[in-house]
Parts: sequence; structure tokens; C-alpha cells
Amino acid sequence: MKSFPRHIDRLAAGLMLLWVVNAFGQQEPLFEQGKGQYKNENYTEAIANWTKVLEAGEHSAALYFNLGNAYYKLNQVGPSIYYYEKALQLSPNDSDIKNNLSFAKNATIDAIEPLPQTLFAKWDSQVSGLMTYEGWAWTTVLAALVLSLCFLMYYFTADSGRKRLYFAGFIIGAFVMITGLTMSYRVYDKSLNDRHAIVFAESTQIKSEPSMGSETSFVLHEGTQVQILELEGEWFHIQIADGKDGWIIAADIKEL
Repeated sequence: MKSFPRHIDRLAAGLMLLWVVNAFGQQEPLFEQGKGQYKNENYTEAIANWTKVLEAGEHSAALYFNLGNAYYKLNQVGPSIYYYEKALQLSPNDSDIKNNLSFAKNATIDAIEPLPQTLFAKWDSQVSGLMTYEGWAWTTVLAALVLSLCFLMYYFTADSGRKRLYFAGFIIGAFVMITGLTMSYRVYDKSLNDRHAIVFAESTQIKSEPSMGSETSFVLHEGTQVQILELEGEWFHIQIADGKDGWIIAADIKEL
């Protein structure tokens, strides 16, 4: 089978890059227009423009953050929390996102006491939340480079003082590399298997079975975050932070 000439591959790559840049450039005016509308307190119009940017395939922490702010100004708690959480997924260390998310969560009705965590679980949650899995992957790569450099310098250096310094750098690099590799796998696995959603309905009944005729286990309100366990037809089996579980109509929540 004949392969494409290299110049054709390069041309295709160039055209793809040009298309991406052009698509981004076309959406930038909508984003800026939305910012102007937000400043003028035209929150509905700003949301409409930013939603068009999303529909065009553009995603960023800034876009989600602005959408969260606009929905919060309209007192729509569910959408505001949803978009703050989406922003936090892309920028987990952003203090502005965290603060606004905290304000939005304070506006929710449901007071759910989370189950106590073990010391290891708390540590794992705090460390894994420092970066996305891509961030941890890059940390692993950089640590591996530092480790390799320190090993080479240690091997070719005769001075005993420098050898100790490079050996210490090698140990630190190895520790950071192993930690980064472990956390990148853990965060990536969580992103695939831990499915969460935000309640969008003003109030929704959580059923004991995936049927409207089944017993109501408890009631949730707009803005509450749930974990999705499984899907059956038009019902999601969900669990909340205090360990309670039940079935909710899929239309009443929006998956993160």
C-alpha cells in the first residue's frame, strides 16, 4: 500500500491548524461581546453568546467561569454550580473559581453532611486535586528529565560535594516522578469512572426504584451534586455525599 507523500501530510496538518485557529478567531468576538453584555448586566444575552461559543466546540475555564457568574446573577443556582464545577475541572487551583463555587453552594437548599473520610482518603483527595491528569503527566515527564540529568552529572562528576548534591536531586526527582505517575493514573481513572452531575430541577423526588410509582426515598433540590452509579432507561441510580442513594429521572440532572 502506498503512503501519502510527506508534503501532503504537512499540508493536511497545516490546513487543520489553520482551521482550528480560524474557528477560535471566529468565536473570540462572541466571547468578548458576552463580556460586554455581562458588564452591562445583560446576563441573558451574555449567556446566549457564550453558549454559542460552547456549541462551536470551544471550551475553557474562563468561558465556564463567566457562564457560572452570569447564571449566578440570574439566581439560577443549578447552572451556576454546574459551570463553576466545569471550570474547576480545567483549572483546579483557581482561587476565584473556588470562591464563587463556594458562594453558589451556600445558596443551595440541601444541607448534606458528607461521610467522614480516612486520613489517607483526605490526603489523596487534596493531592490529586492539585492538578488535572495532564498536569500530573507533565510533572512526571519533567521529574524524569531532572532525574536523568542528576544521574548523568553524578556519574561524570568527581567532586564529592557535588556528587552528594546530584544524588539528592536524583532521589527527589525519583520521588516526584513516582508520585506524578501514580497521581496521573489515579486522576485519569477518576475522570473516567467517577461520574458526577448537578441537579437542575427546582425540586426532584429520589425514588427507591427506577419507577414513578415506587416509594420516595428523599427529595433533592437545585444545585446539589450527585454521583452517578448506573443508568437504566430514563433513570439514573445516584448517590449523595452522605451515602444515601436512589433513582432520579435523567432529565432532572446534568452530568459534569
